[in-house]
Amino acid sequence: METVARLRRGFERVMEVIVVLLMVALATLIVVAVIYRKMGDSFAWYDEVASIMLAWLTYYGAALAAAKRAHIGFEGIVEGVDRRLGVALVLIGEAVVIGFFAVLAWTGWTVLQVLAGDTLVSLTWVPVQVTQSVIPIGAVLFIVGQLLSLPETLRKIWAGEKHNAEIDLEELENVLDESEAELPQPGRAAGAEVRR
Repeated sequence: METVARLRRGFERVMEVIVVLLMVALATLIVVAVIYRKMGDSFAWYDEVASIMLAWLTYYGAALAAAKRAHIGFEGIVEGVDRRLGVALVLIGEAVVIGFFAVLAWTGWTVLQVLAGDTLVSLTWVPVQVTQSVIPIGAVLFIVGQLLSLPETLRKIWAGEKHNAEIDLEELENVLDESEAELPQPGRAAGAEVRR
């Protein structure tokens, strides 16, 4: 179990580095392209490359989110049922998600074969296969992220732990009460003491 947790953390770090590099590269490209356009000399390839980078960011970001279990889900349903049923529901959900991404990876690979020989319109030296390779690669990385995070998810369900995003209502009420106490009351100067 500890080995899987280490692999998951390593996978998350690698995906974080890729996502951050893509974000920085995309932001830099956009800023430089805007500056060049304002100077009257725009890049012919900017739009095509920026849209490809955005797609890459989406696929690699989705794989990172899969490893962190940060996608939209229905944790409340799983937490509201018996733990055996909860485990079964998670396993069924995992099978559906992994099945979908396996089909996406296979279809993406098939599309790459069809695109053999095609190049980008604005950068004719860049093969379209390189730009579209993110589809099968991203799908496989998503599956890896799901599988690496599955043991921890199953452990939490079996132990009856609540989802990370669940808010403890009592704790929230305490925070709100403390915040109200710090706010100045109407008709009173801020910082004035209240006498009782």
